[in-house]
Order: sequence, then C-alpha cells, then structure tokens
Amino acid sequence: MFMRPMFRLVPDGTTIKFMRGRFLGLAFSALLSTASVILFFYPGLNMGIDFRGGLVMEVHTTAPADFAAIRAALSAQGINDAGLQRFGADDALLLRMERDSSPAASAARVENVRAALQKSSPGAQILRTENVGASVSDELRTNGYLALGISLLMILVYIWFRFEWQFAVGAVVTLILDVTKTIGFLAITGIEFDLVMVAAILTIIGYSTNDKVVVYDRMRENLRKYKSMPLRELIDLSINETLNRTLGTSMTLFLAAVPLGLFGGAAISGFAWTMLFGIVVGTTSSIFIAAPILLLLGEHRLRRDAQPPKPATK
Repeated sequence: MFMRPMFRLVPDGTTIKFMRGRFLGLAFSALLSTASVILFFYPGLNMGIDFRGGLVMEVHTTAPADFAAIRAALSAQGINDAGLQRFGADDALLLRMERDSSPAASAARVENVRAALQKSSPGAQILRTENVGASVSDELRTNGYLALGISLLMILVYIWFRFEWQFAVGAVVTLILDVTKTIGFLAITGIEFDLVMVAAILTIIGYSTNDKVVVYDRMRENLRKYKSMPLRELIDLSINETLNRTLGTSMTLFLAAVPLGLFGGAAISGFAWTMLFGIVVGTTSSIFIAAPILLLLGEHRLRRDAQPPKPATK
C-alpha cells in the first residue's frame, strides 16, 4: 500500500539564493522602518480611549443591539463621536466617547446617551459608566510601552542563552524593525491604538520569534554538520530546508485570521488586520533581515566546533 505524497508548498531540493538580495532587503526594511517612525510622530497614531481618556459605558439591550438605530439616535442628541462595539452577547455593547471638560458635562452627556438608548432600544440599561482620566490613560500607555520593551529584552536574553550573541542581536534588531513597521501600518490605516493593539503587537513578536528560532535551529545544526561550508551558502541552505514549514505555518495563521478581519466586527477586526500584517512582516523578516544580519555579524565568528550529541549506547 502506497501513501499519497503530502502536498508541499516548495519542492524538495529547492536552492534559492536568498543572500544575493541581502543588501536590498536590509535597505528596503530600513527605509520602511524610518518612514514608520516618521508616521508615528506625524500624523501619529489614532489613540484609543485607553490611552487618551474618555467615557466608557456598558449597555444591555432587551433585544440584539441595532447599531444603526443607536447611532442615529445618538446623532439626534448631538453625540457624533461615540464608538460602539459588541461586548460578548448580541444584547451587550460598549459605548466609548471623548472625555468632557467637566464632571457636569460628563453627567449631561450620560443623560443624553440614556435618552438616545430609550428611543432606539426601549428598555435598554446602562450597567456601568467609567471615566478614564488623563492620569490613568498615561499610566496605561506607559505600561504598554514597558511591556513591549521587556518582551524584547527577554527575547534577547533567551536567544543569547540558547544560541550565540550574533543570533540574539539579529533576532532583536529584526523584531524592532517588525514592530516599527506595524506602528507605521497602524498610523496609515488609522486603526485605533489601544491595549488590544498592544496585545496584537506582543502576539506578532511572539510569532516572529518562533519563526526565527526555527530557522536558527536549522542553521545551528548545519554549522555542526558542514564545518567547511561558507556561511552564506549555509544560511541559504538552512532557509531552503525550513521554507516549507515557515510558509505552511504562516499561511495557516493567515487564513485563520482573514475571517476575523472580514467578519469580526469592530471589536476584533482591528486586531485581526494588524495580525495579518504582522504575519507577513514576521515571515519575510526571518529570511530577508534576520538572516542577512546574522551573515554580517557571524562571518568567521560563529563556532563550528560543537558536536551533535552522540546516541546513547545500549
């Protein structure tokens, strides 16, 4: 009985010379990251209420929430800046608005919202109201940036401990470039940057790190196996050998995230589109950024004297 051959995205024995375009890849990545840093300052990110402060109201309706009717009723009350999103069930939603200049103005706005809800969804109840102040939003923003910095530091330590310092530097520099490109994507698209986006960036960092560790593992194995092979050829060989796994994993995640971006609604679509961008960036950076950096740092420096573990004798 013969097994049907498994579908492979890349044929066995593929010998693509990735390192021929290493300088072009690094230059293009540096250009995109520089542009992303400029976009971060101007026009800047579309900060969410988590980071700029504002009113957050949890609302429960007696029937599935009709967003169009609610928005029309809010507009009739002069409230045009409210953001609506589902909050678990179809009859639960979160309503977000800009912060008012005084407590009295906030109280008046809450009453206007209550009147609009009764008009569009009779019987609707406001379960809670939170006023996110400037000090809280500043603390959340600082903690979000701190989480990103600590994650990059921990990845540097982990890869340095597991491999060699050249691998660690290559991985962290690449991850920083991935993050800056993602920030540029958020600035261009205008997707609201809040704690959910911080979670998306941390998820992208985790995925991108995993992808680079897979490629690095094969490079380390080949360093032991082919001690006289030039590093440039060895890196090309390692990338080609892991290309099927890299593309297969990326396509699986990409296809899983597409429906979330198309049909996930306001609550999750921004997260999904950011993840889709991050998957593409993380996959390509493993090949065209992390590997060239390793080649530049590791030529004639990477240890090749480590022997693979010997099989246990019976």
